[in-house]
Amino acid sequence: MHGKFEMSMMGKLNYFVGLQIKKLKDGIFINQSKHCKELLKRFDMDNCKTMFTPMGSGTYVDQDESRVSINIIIYRGMIGSLLYLTTSRPDITFSAFVCALFQANPKESHVTVVKRIMKYLKGTMNVGLWYPKGSVCDLLGYSDADYAGCKTNRKNKSGTCHILGNALVSWSCKK
Repeated sequence: MHGKFEMSMMGKLNYFVGLQIKKLKDGIFINQSKHCKELLKRFDMDNCKTMFTPMGSGTYVDQDESRVSINIIIYRGMIGSLLYLTTSRPDITFSAFVCALFQANPKESHVTVVKRIMKYLKGTMNVGLWYPKGSVCDLLGYSDADYAGCKTNRKNKSGTCHILGNALVSWSCKK
């Protein structure tokens, strides 16, 4: 079959690259609750208390030169798992990206922030993206910027999201 692409249908799509996909009569729901449960178990957070937000409004994360260093491999594993979850969880994108900035020299204070994100995930495992059937096709875009607002290195931070009809279709967080 040289030069010809064949594809066979093996049934209804339920999982795709770690995303759980549920096609319902009124739309499609995409989430990563299975990965979320595995993440919490892997880092011994499966029995933790829950939090209502991924990061406190007054939380300030910096280089923290005074604190004790922690295992860099474990921290990077936590960050990598959280970044993978941002595929279907825009609600943790900013918090995960802030924590990712400190992968080179993580401290205990950084792990505390990461664990708070995980506590938030514990209470919101079934959150995901909802794409309703037959929604209006208006495109809306939102953005926000904080110029030189990063207290660590005075760089700009910005974020955007785009909504097509009632469905979130893209989001970003940049520094």
